[in-house]
Amino acid sequence: MPMPIDWMPGAREETLNYLTELVRLNTTNPPGNETAAARYVADRLAAAGVPAEVVEPAPGRGNVVARLDPEGTDPAQSLLLLSHLDVVPATAAEWRRDPFGGELVDGQVWGRGTLDTKQLTAIWLTIFRRVARERLTLRRGLVFAATADEEMGGTLGVRWLEENRPELLRCGWCLNEGGGFGLVLGDVTYYPFQAGEKSPCWMTLRARGQPGHASIPSADNAVIRLAEAVARIGRARLAFHLTDTVRLFVEGLAGAQAEPMAGLLRNLLHPDRAGQVLDGLSDAHLAAMVRAMLHNTATPTILRAGEKTNVIPSVAEAQVDCRILPGQTPESLRRELEVVLADCPGVELELGMSGQPTESPVDTDLADAIRRSLARHAPEARLIPYLVPGATDSRFLRPRGVVAYGFCPLLPGEDVRTIHGHDERIGVRSIEFALRVLWDVVTDFVCR
Repeated sequence: MPMPIDWMPGAREETLNYLTELVRLNTTNPPGNETAAARYVADRLAAAGVPAEVVEPAPGRGNVVARLDPEGTDPAQSLLLLSHLDVVPATAAEWRRDPFGGELVDGQVWGRGTLDTKQLTAIWLTIFRRVARERLTLRRGLVFAATADEEMGGTLGVRWLEENRPELLRCGWCLNEGGGFGLVLGDVTYYPFQAGEKSPCWMTLRARGQPGHASIPSADNAVIRLAEAVARIGRARLAFHLTDTVRLFVEGLAGAQAEPMAGLLRNLLHPDRAGQVLDGLSDAHLAAMVRAMLHNTATPTILRAGEKTNVIPSVAEAQVDCRILPGQTPESLRRELEVVLADCPGVELELGMSGQPTESPVDTDLADAIRRSLARHAPEARLIPYLVPGATDSRFLRPRGVVAYGFCPLLPGEDVRTIHGHDERIGVRSIEFALRVLWDVVTDFVCR
């Protein structure tokens, strides 16, 4: 059972203070500079009597980890509360508020990282401090880690800790980012918890042609060839692949709906019907998200060609951000893209960084704790598993058997499209809701 404690609104104000101050610490990656934020977290833990270790794999690239390991408990069964301290870049001129101002305006905290994932760092910090200060009796260990470099692959964050300081993150269970956003379909509210994720796979699309003076146009132009190849990838719909997590997600959506909507949703499980269903959805964001859960994806993001306006370059390149579903490989995706580019002469694909897609089982004690908490705080809502189209640091934990879920519950209406976009912000009501739900999840799972 969760540990009852009367801690609102004090905990809400504490969390808001942590969040605004963390946003003001600019940890844009690159270059990162997460150490300032890691020390901020460590200092707040120390004030609650909790020792924490700040680990720097490289100068300025700090991770902070704290553990509560009661005598007689197995560290390998501990629950890890995980978040990351780095954020993606933000261009101030394109925002309505200072992206690193941490302003509280009209019930919302504005700034880069308020949804990804300094809000979760602030929530975990509040919960971890409260567990320690209340001296709750734990039946399993509790770990808190706020890490570096998630936005650039985790090389100096969770991946480094796993390879070089594995004792710090020893656990059997993990709560992380990647799920929990309130989703409304018809009159039903769902809260998806992330039980699986695609793997990033970066490719270079390279076109070659004949260099020359730009005053004499030529069809043998690397830029033109690249442009055509990029357009084809952008228009392509790759092969349908159904994973276990996505099947449960769709069945969970359909199970709470009446006909004909229930039958329409179940058509998402069929490769010859799914596209038509998605094309007909009125919620374009939901349609795009589900489409990415059913297909490997390839998105051109960076173009490079030439150095001088009047010179036709011999080579033009595009960086392509690809995402691979569980059960697929970089090579299988490459074969799908080669079909798309079959009649594009002078174009080649080069594999770059890639990882391993991962899934966790969904019938577990931790999932049950999430379900019980949500039933108390949002009894009308449905909890369903979900596969995130992006990637999180959970991918470094699952291969060694850790059950990792992404779950930071946000009330319906939060604009998750601002993650990595302009005007990122989070509502105070969502922060309070997440605090209440996650406090119950954590204490239900780790307390006697």
